[in-house]
Amino acid sequence: MMKEKSRYQSGFEKLKEIDGQAGENVIESLAGMTEDIGKYILEFAFGDIYNRKGLDIRQRELITLASLISQGDTGPQLEVHFKASLNVGITQEEIVETLIQCIPYVGFPRVLNATFIAKKIFSNEQ
Repeated sequence: MMKEKSRYQSGFEKLKEIDGQAGENVIESLAGMTEDIGKYILEFAFGDIYNRKGLDIRQRELITLASLISQGDTGPQLEVHFKASLNVGITQEEIVETLIQCIPYVGFPRVLNATFIAKKIFSNEQ
């Protein structure tokens, strides 16, 4: 089992690799009363889960997108992960195909909401 500091550091490095400054901003926004939430995100999600073998970072981000789209009401997280997906080499076309793939399973309203967020991110990338 990894030591606490190494899980945190490993998670922070993975977060920077995937999300860059946007991920750091999320963690910094949790300083103060909710900083433990940031610690859990870094240690568990990015330190433990994202660092597992078996799936590459692109696959993990596509799964993350599908999960967030499915939940609905995850706009801020979708913004971060659409940017992260582009950052790790997922193309806009692959993101659009992911949105389309979600339609029969989660419905048009959730996919449309996510599509509008993706369009905003794509327009800022050009």
